[in-house]
Amino acid sequence: MQLIKGDRGGMLSMSDDNVMMKQVQATHAPDGREVDVAPLLHLVEDILNRATLQVEPPLLAGQAHAEMEEKNHQISYSIVLDALSYVIDRISCEIAYKALGGADAHGTTMTILETLTSFQWDAKLVMTLAAFALHYGEFWLLAQIYSSNQLAKSMAILKQLPTILEHSGPLKPRFDALNKLIKNILEVTRSVVKFKELPPSYISQDVPALSAAMAHVPAAVYWTVRAIVACANQITLLTTMGHEYALTTTESWELSTLEHKLTNIHEHMRKELATCHQHIDEKRSLEEYKMLVDMFEMIHIDNMKVLKSLIYSKDDMQPLVDGSTKRRVSIEVLRRKNVLLLISDLNISNDELAILEQIYNETTRLDSQYEVIWIPVVDPSIVWTEAMHKQFETLQSTMPWYTVSHPSVIEKAVVRYIREKWHFRNKAILVVLDPQGRVVSPNAIHMMWIWGSNAFPFTSLREESLWREEAWRLELLVNGIDPMILNWIKDGKYIFLYGGDDVEWVRKFTNTARAVAVASRIPLEMAYVGKSTKKELVRRVLATITVEKLSYFWQDPTMIWFFWTRLESMLFSKIQQGKLDDHDPMMLEIKKLLSYDKEGGWAVLSKGSNIISNGHGNTVLTTLVEYDLWKEEIPVKGFDLAYDDHHKKVHGVTYPCCRFEFPNTAGRIPEGMKCPECHRYMEKYTTFLCCHDEGHPTASPFRGEL
Repeated sequence: MQLIKGDRGGMLSMSDDNVMMKQVQATHAPDGREVDVAPLLHLVEDILNRATLQVEPPLLAGQAHAEMEEKNHQISYSIVLDALSYVIDRISCEIAYKALGGADAHGTTMTILETLTSFQWDAKLVMTLAAFALHYGEFWLLAQIYSSNQLAKSMAILKQLPTILEHSGPLKPRFDALNKLIKNILEVTRSVVKFKELPPSYISQDVPALSAAMAHVPAAVYWTVRAIVACANQITLLTTMGHEYALTTTESWELSTLEHKLTNIHEHMRKELATCHQHIDEKRSLEEYKMLVDMFEMIHIDNMKVLKSLIYSKDDMQPLVDGSTKRRVSIEVLRRKNVLLLISDLNISNDELAILEQIYNETTRLDSQYEVIWIPVVDPSIVWTEAMHKQFETLQSTMPWYTVSHPSVIEKAVVRYIREKWHFRNKAILVVLDPQGRVVSPNAIHMMWIWGSNAFPFTSLREESLWREEAWRLELLVNGIDPMILNWIKDGKYIFLYGGDDVEWVRKFTNTARAVAVASRIPLEMAYVGKSTKKELVRRVLATITVEKLSYFWQDPTMIWFFWTRLESMLFSKIQQGKLDDHDPMMLEIKKLLSYDKEGGWAVLSKGSNIISNGHGNTVLTTLVEYDLWKEEIPVKGFDLAYDDHHKKVHGVTYPCCRFEFPNTAGRIPEGMKCPECHRYMEKYTTFLCCHDEGHPTASPFRGEL
């Protein structure tokens, strides 16, 4: 870079920056002392921020006192100033003397750096800025109070201030240029200090981002000190030569060039600083993550350490909101209680919340030592918007249990732990902690959907016990949803539970089933339970069923949602227990039903509680259509066995193997699954599907193909 030589204050002509930087580096011989320049920088910033032509005296009266009082409580300036005031005064005098003597800016800058040879780069910069603030602050202090203070008036006359301020109009462009340059000086200075303040335990010179940044610091210090010298020259010459002193073309060009130079330096340092902070955050987050992993392997006397680590570890605020009073409370309210951590993103549905609230109310009546906390997990890299804030507040206001005051309270390491150890994938989970903070269920939400409050106390042991008591029966599919079907079961009626989104299939199936029931003289009821996805198509089917009176159906969409949520929860519950592919006839049937739902229509036939057959829509309809082929078997075998035998024949011919689709949000996805039809291990594929599903905010947990 070629530099142009000018007159007073002009830039020194040099061959290139490399030669200049070698000179700068030669002045740097720190003696090892560490100076905490942060207090001094705070003080200098306060001076420079107030020392402008635009500041009005009345604005500063109460504000200045309040702000400085607060800083005085936090920072003691006396220790720093006792150690540095002599050097600062010396630099201040040096700058004024060089300006009056007509020395070039480069020479003055090098003299200052040589004077500060034993100090670190950040200290050199802040001390030079403090030296400038002495003169600049005095200049504007007199300008602001000379009209109301006789001493200030006399001092101002001595410095020709009244005459200068009378010509403030023509001088305004010069002061504007100074203000812009001072702003850039402060920004670069803060950046240099911030690099020095980076914690060495998390980042060192071995890290490329920091080593690259520190390599640029000497140049940043040189050009910033040089900019300070240029600003000081302007003030000194203005007060000594008066308002008639004209800014030369070279001086004007110098101020503009320095402003541009410092803008580029600051932008470069800002990016490097952001990279360093990212490195520090990642390292600190990893350390915190490892501490969380270790903590959950320890034995604790109560749950406080665990909960504080998960929610908020400091004592400077109350991080929870009580759902009943909507007041902020501390984590202490959960000491030695069983805590259910409801973990979700901001898209948890009203259906989920309504059923959870019902179970929560039943549970708290059973045992007051159980509490629920909502922990909202939001990707830390996402910019928080007003829409997200409103969505969070709306959800929080509807919850009767404890909630975290804001998603930002949850640390990155905790989010990582929740995702990696508890397999959270945006689908709501419910982690259960005992009074000592031990995890007694990594996700109790599945057993809640299946068994409701009967799953109390929501431990993995209770989940295993409930499965041992279960059997493949119709109550398992519809319990807690519809009393009408439960009454049919009590009456011992034949029941077709069916679903799908094909209107023609529904029409043909229901009409054929009703004709078979009449011919066989059996009491038959039918209930349409929709489909796990494609809500708009389901609404069309419901409209047809209503108009043509094809069968009974659930008018409330929540009941359809809950049916499929419970059915899917049965599969996920087994996955969580690691017993998905045990020789379990009940789970084979559940897997079939979930698979059939992806392929079209399906129907389950039961007599009372006893399920006779579970079939794909095509095989069930074919069996009914071919009634004449097996009706002669009914007197011998009975309707149940005759129907089932023929259905198996039809099924054996079509032999439809199964498929399952899991989304990334499903949490615990099995490494492998056996087909419930042929019992071979299924192949795994990656599938991209549009999961937009009108009519309901929560799509099915099944997306992505196995």
